[in-house]
Amino acid sequence: MPTVWMEIGSAALLGYLLGSIPFGLLLARFGGAGDIREIGSGNIGATNVLRTGRKGLAALTLLLDLLKGVAAVLLARQLMPGSEVIAAVAAFFGHLYPIWLGFKGGKGVATYAGILFGLHWPLGLIYGAAWIGVLLASRISSLGGLVAAAVAPLAAAFLGLVEIVIPLIACSLIIFWKHRENIQRLMAGTEPRIGQK
Repeated sequence: MPTVWMEIGSAALLGYLLGSIPFGLLLARFGGAGDIREIGSGNIGATNVLRTGRKGLAALTLLLDLLKGVAAVLLARQLMPGSEVIAAVAAFFGHLYPIWLGFKGGKGVATYAGILFGLHWPLGLIYGAAWIGVLLASRISSLGGLVAAAVAPLAAAFLGLVEIVIPLIACSLIIFWKHRENIQRLMAGTEPRIGQK
């Protein structure tokens, strides 16, 4: 029994530490774009990095935030088989609430994609298709993320991944909570589009 709890704790710690790496903040700072917490939404994610005008940094932020979610799941699967879901959820929370930044992190859309790809790649593809499809159609970043988050647990249930449906519902609800101001602007028709001045 102690070994089981040690594995759970280790998986949670591994996931959290990987998820809490603030790639957007680090890339913007070292790339000469300053502290992205002081511009736009104050968020450390790719969308806010894009507001610096540095498209390359924004794309790299998106990729690295996704990959840290994948890495958390794959490392847990390799080192502590059976603990992948724990590591996945911990990585997601690490991105949203990194200890290094006073628990003020990103909104989790890219890292959510990463953990889904790690857990079951077809699920990641469905999430990615919903996210990118809505984003391209609307040019509204938050709307793409919200639709993808709503789709994720439904897709997991459709694919028969019943063991992860509840954790995904929890993650999706948290994404909606983190986007509550975006949702208000969407309802008011004032949410900015990508590329809008």
